[in-house]
Amino acid sequence: MQKLVIATSNPHKVEEIAAVLGQIGIACVPMGEAGIPEPDEDGATFEANARIKAVAYAKALGAAVLADDSGLEVDALGGAPGVHSARYAGVGATRAERDAANNARLLRELAGVPHARRTARFVCVLCVAQPDGSILAEARGHFEGWIGESARGANGFGYDPLLVLPDGRTSAELTSAEKNARSHRGNALRSLVPLLRG
Repeated sequence: MQKLVIATSNPHKVEEIAAVLGQIGIACVPMGEAGIPEPDEDGATFEANARIKAVAYAKALGAAVLADDSGLEVDALGGAPGVHSARYAGVGATRAERDAANNARLLRELAGVPHARRTARFVCVLCVAQPDGSILAEARGHFEGWIGESARGANGFGYDPLLVLPDGRTSAELTSAEKNARSHRGNALRSLVPLLRG
């Protein structure tokens, strides 16, 4: 495999994926404005949603497609926001507005929850589908931490400023290289590499 279309409109995700897969000679092409209707991500799990996207876009584009579904699981909230992470607050016209609203809602819901119960993790599931709709490979990765009391850091996106890592920094305080080496997406990608090589 020499080329994969990355099924996301999020340029940050494309950069993270390309940084890893480029090392094994796979060119990552952003899907861009292909004019293909977004499939309904109505799966109950990250795996189901990643498959829905990968298969739909691979068939529509006639190309191998890598899709991901990722989000934040907070133990004190029973795993929420989970598969609803991107639209948790349900408001915001731009990605930055949605991120801010999601983070504000999460902090409200955890108000008064003690540190020991604020454990959380980012989860990423990657799925690669062929043009005929068959699944070529799937992988899952985690990035463990806990939810801080306030946002810190200017790097990353989404809930990165809230996930505090064992070294005391938030995910948004890591450099891109540090995040790729440790993150849920990086872990999933490293699990995916031997499957794609095979």
